[in-house]
Amino acid sequence: MSQLINNLSQLTADALQEFQKAAQSPIPEQELKKAGVTVASGFTAYDLQAPAKNLFPVLTPLRNATPRVNGGGGDATNWKQVTGINTASLRGFVPEGERNGLVTTAATPKSATYKAMGLEDSITFEAELAARGFEDIRSTQAQRLLWATMIEEELAILGGNYSVALGTPTAPTVSVTTTGGSIADGTYSVIVAALTLQGYLASSLAGGVAGLVSVNPADGGTAFTYGGGSSMKSSATSTGAISATGANIIKASTPVVTGAVAYAWYVGVSGSEKLEAITTINSVALSSLAGTGQAATAITADQSKNLLGYDGLLYHAWNSGSGAYIKNMATGTAGTGTGLTAVSDGSIQEINDLFRWLWDNHRISPSKIYVNAQEADNITKKILTATGAHINYVSGSEFAGGNRVKSLLNRFAMGAAPDVPVMIHPNMPPGTILAVTESLPYPINGVPNVFEMRLRRDYYQMEWAQRTRKYESGVYYDGVLACYAPFTLGVIANIANA
Repeated sequence: MSQLINNLSQLTADALQEFQKAAQSPIPEQELKKAGVTVASGFTAYDLQAPAKNLFPVLTPLRNATPRVNGGGGDATNWKQVTGINTASLRGFVPEGERNGLVTTAATPKSATYKAMGLEDSITFEAELAARGFEDIRSTQAQRLLWATMIEEELAILGGNYSVALGTPTAPTVSVTTTGGSIADGTYSVIVAALTLQGYLASSLAGGVAGLVSVNPADGGTAFTYGGGSSMKSSATSTGAISATGANIIKASTPVVTGAVAYAWYVGVSGSEKLEAITTINSVALSSLAGTGQAATAITADQSKNLLGYDGLLYHAWNSGSGAYIKNMATGTAGTGTGLTAVSDGSIQEINDLFRWLWDNHRISPSKIYVNAQEADNITKKILTATGAHINYVSGSEFAGGNRVKSLLNRFAMGAAPDVPVMIHPNMPPGTILAVTESLPYPINGVPNVFEMRLRRDYYQMEWAQRTRKYESGVYYDGVLACYAPFTLGVIANIANA
């Protein structure tokens, strides 16, 4: 190409071929540097790996293990619970030629209301166009929405709370230690609020305690609200005037609140109490005060129940009249609490008590125990250090360091003592243990599943009619967690990390 091109009409086929050759044979880097062009000039490709890498956990063990069955019509599923067939304990002996009296049968009607659950997202037209060649963003959005909804269902199966009101905690009992801390002399008051599982997961020192939550629907419809999982705040308790050393520690405790997995503690000058700690036991010890947290005045009512949802397993157990095994660890020393108790035979006393109670009262053994990583660690440490504990080791020249208790022997069961798996659950809070029973040993009991997801409609995706230059969609399901025998559940709560 020997001549300069002055206008587009001079762009011949030969010239185009020369341009293509030049594009296929880049100038060597050393020549570019001579010409003043470097990597820093920006003439570089962008090595973007497709598709996007989804680096988030989708851990739903309860959802995966819970049977999913078709529900009927109406707004709720209903059943009869027969709990006794000779409740008056009529003896069976009769005189010759006579008939016995009538037995008394105990039957209770039960129901669970169907609820809708789902999440939504949107993609602008421009976002779809910009994603071409990277990923099919509408398909991957649907997959991520499904995962997000599954995670929400897992939380609901474990800790949804429709029935258990936390109410108002008792005003704290407060004491002061005048050494070892850094709280200045003065007069302080302490307030406490209790939290459900979902309230605990939604609350933080930085963000405050979740109260009444308001949601603006994606379609611009009427906003709705639901309880975020916190109780009403307690009355305040004063420390009295502290005028000792300026190195004070404030300790406080409140009686255990049924249904609470955590407690939020507000401390400060009377009328200006701020959120200072969230604990998973019913006490706290504060050696310093930040004074920057949520104000206690933000808590104005009991918002512990979510009336848009249904009860999860924890709240089926905590519900009044459930018949479930409930154990709350003693308050103990404020800020320290009471941990699980190791037994010399290599077991845990509180879990043994749960096993014994389920056998004595219902002739059953739990099939799984769900714990937080904290409790899994403490159970292992306590068993390994128990005097006389028998631990099985595998002989050989190679071995793996470390131990973890993967199951506990239930010696209170028919036949051979079963091993009950101890399973870490991603959403189980520290300080709480849940035991579940997945089958009943009773003949012809009419309960194929002790608890199940009864569904009027399982997961479905909705592509909504376009209103703007966006693709709007949601993933939903419609159903309820039906628990037919809540007396098979067991909860140990208020466990200290000790």
